[in-house]
Amino acid sequence: MDGEHGDDADELDDEREELDEDRDEGAESVTIEITGLSLYTHHGVSEAEREVGQRLVLDLRLDVGTTDATVTDAIEDTVDYAEVCQLVALVAQQRSHKTLERLCGTIASRLLADYDLESVWVKATKPEPPIALPVDEVSIEVWREAGSS
Repeated sequence: MDGEHGDDADELDDEREELDEDRDEGAESVTIEITGLSLYTHHGVSEAEREVGQRLVLDLRLDVGTTDATVTDAIEDTVDYAEVCQLVALVAQQRSHKTLERLCGTIASRLLADYDLESVWVKATKPEPPIALPVDEVSIEVWREAGSS
């Protein structure tokens, strides 16, 4: 029995040494990308757009930087993208903005405030923009680094 527990302790020590070695070697930078988050929102320049609402598609890129999750395989050591999607949906649906620029900026600010990120990129796309010419979609992108306003 003691031999078995000794083997477990040795394995745990080996894993810890491996984790320390991986941290010491070239640091990996992690980016989380979320594509096609489709939400029904009430954003737009015209009152009708804000009142009736429309579908927006959001794409996000979160620069996490270095994270222990590449070694530990633990969600606690990274950013939970399901949680991010819930937060973005809340931010996008709780308030109406006239411009997609403002919406993207608000989402970027909230993500940087709530998560330990190096930078964030937010893209909002209107698949059916309310304009008189044939257009497939319009989109706005905002990129912001941590520590910038």
